[in-house]
Amino acid sequence: MNFAGEKILVTGATGFVGAAVARALAAQGARLRLLVRAGNDRTNLAGLDAELAEGDLRDAPSVNRAMGGVRYLFHVAADYRLWARDPEEIVRNNRASTDIIMTAARANGVERIVYTSSVATLKPLDGGVADERRPATPEQAVGAYKRSKVVAERLVEAMAADGLPVVIVNPSTPIGPRDVKPTPTGRIVVEAASGRMPAFVDSGLNLAHVDDVAAGHVMAMAKGRIGERYILGGQDVSLGQMLGDIARIVGRRPPTVRIPRAALFPLAHANEAWCRLTAKDDPFLTVDSLKMAAHNMYFSSAKAQAELGYHARPYAAALADAIAWFRAAGKIA
Repeated sequence: MNFAGEKILVTGATGFVGAAVARALAAQGARLRLLVRAGNDRTNLAGLDAELAEGDLRDAPSVNRAMGGVRYLFHVAADYRLWARDPEEIVRNNRASTDIIMTAARANGVERIVYTSSVATLKPLDGGVADERRPATPEQAVGAYKRSKVVAERLVEAMAADGLPVVIVNPSTPIGPRDVKPTPTGRIVVEAASGRMPAFVDSGLNLAHVDDVAAGHVMAMAKGRIGERYILGGQDVSLGQMLGDIARIVGRRPPTVRIPRAALFPLAHANEAWCRLTAKDDPFLTVDSLKMAAHNMYFSSAKAQAELGYHARPYAAALADAIAWFRAAGKIA
């Protein structure tokens, strides 16, 4: 299925994954409308031929205006913070915005929707690889961000059961170019490449090139089954291997010191306290991130491969692209 000439609304296009989705659609000749907040950094929109609709995902009138006349919707935007002074704000934002935009899509007769969830809504499998058959409850999710994504995904599932034509995709951990903010994983890449991560905890991630994840979104729109979820992942990699590969690419010595998680909790509490005191909202090390690190976040994309034709390149290529982009953007010392 080709989307040339189709009117498509994308949320979150100023962000990392959303920008990649918008560019994948633009490459097919889609007529893009991008819902953007006033004042947002629009670096990722440079060179995109798209109509901009200013609005806020928590403001139903502006969302309805943006939705008018579009055939397809990619809802990629989310409040992606692993920490906030008021953690419940993250939950409120992601639930309310999802409810508003899905309700607007139904009211405006949008033909088909792809909703960007996350593997955060799934339970990792200790000693193994998890798949779509391990949905978490809000109580099982670690931290406000994961809980918010579980709550929002369950809302979308209920709306799909009630006839909303929505397909759910669950990206694992994307890396690659245009990580402007950057994301928490992007910060790890920047810090490690700059020689500021001399040690690490024993954990693991599933890493995928952001452009492959974006292609998976487009495939889900074309081929995904309504109400189903599809993991869009890549390669399972230990944090130690990831840091070693970063060091190799940038020509630094890889870290060799593995620190027990328990030893870092006092530092995490101190980081959060400092952010509360100084009104900063981006501690590099948080209590929730340490709790998440207790599990290897390894996932299978077999369902997306079989049903959508999804494919992810080797993670080393994604890592090299991420480092090249961060270097060009002046973020790596």
